[in-house]
Amino acid sequence: MKEKRGFFLRYLLIALFFVLVCLIYTGRLIRYQIAGQDYYTASIVSPYTYRYETIAAQRGEIFDRNGKPLVVNTFSYNLDLDGGSMPAAQADKNAVILSVLADAEAMGEGDAFSLPLSPYIYFPSSDGAALHFAYNGSYNAWNISRRFKKLLSDLNLEEDADAEETAAVLMARYGITTKESKNAPAVMMYDADTAAMLLTLRIDMELRDFSAVTPYTLLTDISFPLLTRICESGVRGVAARTTASRVYTYPGYASHILGYTGKILEEDVEYFTSLGYPLDATVGISGAERAFEEYLHGSDGQRTVVEDAYGNIVDSYVSREPKAGANVFLTIDIDLQIVAEEALADNIARIVKNAEESGKELSGEDADAGALTAVNVKTGEVLALASQPTFDLSTFRENVAALNQDPLRPLFNRALDGTYQPGSTFKIGVAAAALTEGVITPDTIIKDEGVYTYYETYQPACWIYNQYKTTHGRINVTTAIQVSCNYFFYEVGRLLTIDVMNRYDRAFGLGVPTGIELNEKTGVLAGPDYRNENGLGAWNPGDTIAAAIGQSDNLFTPLQISVYIASILNNGTRLRAHLLSRVTQFYTGELIKEETPITADKVALGPGVRQVLVNAMKSVTENGSAARLFQNYPIEVGGKTGTAQVTEDKSANAIFTAFAPFDDPQIVVTCIIEQGANGTDAGFAVRDVFNRYFQLDT
Repeated sequence: MKEKRGFFLRYLLIALFFVLVCLIYTGRLIRYQIAGQDYYTASIVSPYTYRYETIAAQRGEIFDRNGKPLVVNTFSYNLDLDGGSMPAAQADKNAVILSVLADAEAMGEGDAFSLPLSPYIYFPSSDGAALHFAYNGSYNAWNISRRFKKLLSDLNLEEDADAEETAAVLMARYGITTKESKNAPAVMMYDADTAAMLLTLRIDMELRDFSAVTPYTLLTDISFPLLTRICESGVRGVAARTTASRVYTYPGYASHILGYTGKILEEDVEYFTSLGYPLDATVGISGAERAFEEYLHGSDGQRTVVEDAYGNIVDSYVSREPKAGANVFLTIDIDLQIVAEEALADNIARIVKNAEESGKELSGEDADAGALTAVNVKTGEVLALASQPTFDLSTFRENVAALNQDPLRPLFNRALDGTYQPGSTFKIGVAAAALTEGVITPDTIIKDEGVYTYYETYQPACWIYNQYKTTHGRINVTTAIQVSCNYFFYEVGRLLTIDVMNRYDRAFGLGVPTGIELNEKTGVLAGPDYRNENGLGAWNPGDTIAAAIGQSDNLFTPLQISVYIASILNNGTRLRAHLLSRVTQFYTGELIKEETPITADKVALGPGVRQVLVNAMKSVTENGSAARLFQNYPIEVGGKTGTAQVTEDKSANAIFTAFAPFDDPQIVVTCIIEQGANGTDAGFAVRDVFNRYFQLDT
C-alpha cells in the first residue's frame, strides 16, 4: 500500500512538472508571436539603406523699382561625390574619381574639373620644403587651414614636417600608395601627375568634411550628355545635382549695391547656424544679397534615396519640398543708375583733361575717384548710388585678387563708406539753425572784412580775400550762400555755438546713420563730444568757426549729404533712407512686404526759413558759382557747391549737391569727386542725372 502511494506521488510530480514546462513554452510562444511581434519585426535588419540629400531652395531674384531684373538665377548640372554610396576602400574611391574624370575628358569637358587651390602640394619632392596650406582668398579659407593643421596633428606630423615625409603619409592614407611594411616598401599606384592630382583632391575632400552627409562637388556646369554617360556607367558614389548660379543682367553696373553670394564666412557661422542654415549653405556676403538675405534665401528641401545592399538606387522621393526665396524689388532705377555711373566716370575724366590742358598745378589733374547719390525727397528712397572706380560682379571671382590690390580700391563703396569734408555745402544747415534760433534774420547784414579777427589766436580769412585780396562787403544770408562767404558764417557760427549747430545738423542727418539697409559709415559731426570720445584734445572756440564752414573734424558720406539737404527741403523732417521697395512671392508675385516713408527725426524750421534757404540755393545755380552749369536749363534747380582742402600736395575735393524742380523738389543729387579741385566742376554728373530723371533732351 505504501509502495502504491509512493508511485502515485512520483507520477503527480512528473505531471506537475510537465504541465509547468508546457505553460512556460506556451507563454514564450505567446510573447514571441503576439506580444513581441513589433519588437522582433523592428529587429530584422532591413536589406535597404536610406540616405538624404538636400534640395537647395531657389534663391529669390532682385529687381529694380520698375520690375527690371537685376540678378536672376541660371541652372546648371554639377556632379557630386556621395560619401554614403562610394566604395569603402580608398583605392576604389580613387578609381571612381578617375573614371568620372576620364568620361569628362572623353566628352571634351575636362574644364568642368578644376584642381582645388586650398593646399598647394609639393610633389614628389621639393628639397625638404614643408607641405603646407596656402590661403587663396576663399571665403572659408581660415576654417580649412585650421582643419589642415588638425589633420597633420592627428597623423602625428608637425606643421613644418618635411614635405616628402608628409606626402608619403597622406598618400598611404588615401590609397595612392600601398601600405609600407617590414617586408615591402610602399608602392606608387599611379604616375606622378595622377598621384599629385589625387593627393591634392583627396586632401581637399577631407578638409571640406566630405562624408555620407556632406557631398563633394567634383564637376561643375556639365552638359546633360556627360551627366547621362556618367550615371549610366554604373559607377558607384556619384550623384547629379542641379544648381543655380546668379546672373547679373547689367554686368558692371550697380555692383556695389547688389553684392554677391558665397559660403558662410567664419565670423558668421554662429549667426547662420542659429537660424538653421547648414554650414555649406550659400548666403549673401555683401550688398543687397546680404541685406535682404532673410527674404532671398528660402528653405531647403530634402530628397530620400533608397539603396540596396549593392549600392543600387531602388527608390528616390522628395520627403520635404523646398520653398523658394522671395523676390526683392529695390528703390533703384537701373536706367538712372547706369547714367549716374557713366556720368560720374565722365565727370572725373573731364576734370583731369581740363586740368592737364590748363597746365595749372593742383587743378584736378590728380582726380581719380568719386561718388554720386540720388534720393527721392518725398519718400527717402535711394534712386542711385554710384561709386568710381567700380567693378564687374560677373567677373568678380576671377578678378578678386587684382581688385583687392588695386590702389584705387574699386571694391570700396565711396557712396556709403567714403567720408569727406562737406565744404560749403555745410553752410545751408548752419543758416537753417541760425535763422530758426533767431541768431540772424533774412535781413541781417554782416560785413565781410576779409580776415576774421574776433579771436587773437585763430584768425582765418574768407576765400575771396585769400585769392584776390578783396571782400564780399556787406551781405545778408542769401548772398552769403550764393557767393559762399566764409566770413559771414564764421560770425554766424560763433553766435550760434557748436552745441546748437550740432543739434540741428544731427537732426538733418549728419553724423548719424541714414537708415539704408546696406553697411554704411556714420561719419563725424565735429564738436566737443567727438573730441572727448576719441581722446583728441580740447575743443576751442576757433574750432567752432572752422566747423561752421564745413571744416574742422566734419566728415560725411555722399548719401548723408543728400539726406541732409532733403531734410531741409522737407522743412526739417528727415526721412529714413532706404533701398528696399517691396518683397513678393517668387512664383505668384503676391505682395509680402512694401516699404513706406518713415520719419527718422524732426526739427521744425522757423516760419519762412525753408523758403529763404531754397531761394538762396536757387541763386547759386542762376547767378552764383554753378550758373554756368544750368544756364538756360529747362527746369529750375537749387544747389550748393563745396570745395574741401585735403592736403597741400593734392587738389581739393569737389562737392556739388542740388535738387529739382525748384517749386516742388522731387530729387536730391550729390556728387563728390576726390581731388576734383572745384565744387562747380562736380556738377556735370549731377546735371546728367537730372536730364535722365526728368527725361530732358539736352
